[in-house]
Amino acid sequence: MARQRASALLVDLDGVLRRWDPEVAARVERSHGLRPGALYGTAMQWSLLEPAVIGQVSHADWLAGVVDALAGPAGGRENAEAAVAEWDAYRGAVDADVLAFVRSVRSGGVRVGLATNATDALDADLTALGLVDEVDVVVNSAALGVHKPTREYFHQACQALGALPERVLFVDDSDRSVRGARAAGLFAYRWTGPGDVPYLRAALAPEASPPEDLGG
Repeated sequence: MARQRASALLVDLDGVLRRWDPEVAARVERSHGLRPGALYGTAMQWSLLEPAVIGQVSHADWLAGVVDALAGPAGGRENAEAAVAEWDAYRGAVDADVLAFVRSVRSGGVRVGLATNATDALDADLTALGLVDEVDVVVNSAALGVHKPTREYFHQACQALGALPERVLFVDDSDRSVRGARAAGLFAYRWTGPGDVPYLRAALAPEASPPEDLGG
C-alpha cells in the first residue's frame, strides 16, 4: 500500500534555511593571523560542541572553549578572543527560496517546525534573522537535551508538531541526520538546493491534517 503524503514539515536551520558565507570566517582568520579553516574546524570539534548543543554548557562557555583551543596557535589569548568574537557576531543569512517555500506550505495549512542542533543562543539568532514568526515550532537540541540524529530527538520533534512520525517530512543537508530521521520513522530528504522544492511540495499533503493525539 502506498504511503500517505506527509502532513507536517521539519526543516533544518543551518545549511537549509540559513546559509553561511565562508568568506566571512576566512576574512577573520586572515586579519588575525589564523590558519585557514581554524575557526570552523576548532568550533565544530564534537568534544567542544556537543555539550553546548545538548544544553550542558552555554553558548558563551562554548565560545570560551574555542578561545582556549585557539589561544596558542593564534599567538595569544587576546588575539584569539578578538577573532572568535568577530566570527561569532556574524549570524548568516536566510535562504529566500527556502523561506518562500516554508511560507507557501504554511499558508496551505501545513505545520512547519524548525529542527536544529543549536546552542542557547538560538532564540537570539532567530530574532536577528527575522524568523521568529516564520515557523510553528522550534525544536532546539539545547532545550531538549538530545540532538539530531537520535531517535529521541525526532520523536520529540514530531510530538511538538502534533504529528505522527510517518506523517512528517524532514529536510536536512546532513546525510547522517537524514538517516537518523528515516530510522525514527519519518519521511526524510537530503537537501541539495532550491531545485528540490518541487519534489518536497509533491511529498506534502495538499492540506494539513489536524494535530494528532499523541497521548500526552
